[in-house]
Order: sequence, then structure tokens, then C-alpha cells
Amino acid sequence: MTSLPSVEALEQAHAFPGPYQFKVIGKADHGFVARVIALVRTELLIDIDPPYRVREAVGGRHVSVTLEPIVQSAQQVLAIYQRLCGLEGVVVLF
Repeated sequence: MTSLPSVEALEQAHAFPGPYQFKVIGKADHGFVARVIALVRTELLIDIDPPYRVREAVGGRHVSVTLEPIVQSAQQVLAIYQRLCGLEGVVVLF
């Protein structure tokens, strides 16, 4: 993801608080999925994993993690995006 959506765009497109879908594609190394989930849990200050799905790419080099946590605000969405952008192994984020 080269640029993050604006707070205004997020607020126009989504009702907060509510579910928000994050999709992260990264290198399928050991622990990538766990690191993505832990990052979201930490940012949201929750004790359980948010709903998520994992799909491995053909060939097994990459993995897609789709998360649908309940977020409280557009600012919280942006905070998660910013942290995910800095996560080692991330290839694509949307």
C-alpha cells in the first residue's frame, strides 16, 4: 500500500465502531501469520484473536491473511495500517 486512506474517506465508507477488513500478503516464513495477528491484537488491546482467514499462494512462497476485527474509529484503522506497513515480510497490504 503506497498511501493510506484519509480519515474522511474511511468515515464515509464505513460505520464505526464496526468490523473492518484488512488483507495482508507476505512471505510465508515461519511466524508471519502469528506476527500479523499479534500486531492487530496489540493495537486493538484485545485478548483474543480477531476473526481471520489464511490462504497460501500456489507454490507456497506467500500467504494471505484476511482479518476482520471490530475497530472503534478511522484513526484506529490507520494506526493498524501504519504498524502493518512496518512489519517484516509484508509484500502487499490492502
